[in-house]
Amino acid sequence: MFDHVSIGVSDIKRAGRFYDAALGPLGYTRLSDGEGSLGYGAKEVALWVLAAARPVKPDMESGLHFCFVAKDSKAVDAFYAAALKAGAKDNGRPGVRADYGPKYYAAYAIDPDGYRIEAYCGA
Repeated sequence: MFDHVSIGVSDIKRAGRFYDAALGPLGYTRLSDGEGSLGYGAKEVALWVLAAARPVKPDMESGLHFCFVAKDSKAVDAFYAAALKAGAKDNGRPGVRADYGPKYYAAYAIDPDGYRIEAYCGA
């Protein structure tokens, strides 16, 4: 359905360090590196991180979050550990989320700009 998603951040260099670390364990890398924009994906950019004068303010009750596909539970675990090490806040340790399905394994974090992010695998 979506070709890509863009998010605005207050500090593009900090965001780059964060997303390099957090997305690496999932097999996603920085594919585009501009002064005011960074693009991440596996083969094509699917997440654009943009320098923004007025990023969206964090709102835990908005329902907004971004979920990244992981190849397996080890990648979810590595995403979570890397995200926390790179400055994320915990928003849900890795584990099965039975409410979503018996094989829904996910971890949740909040990036330095307040975006809620998730890594998920279905095996």
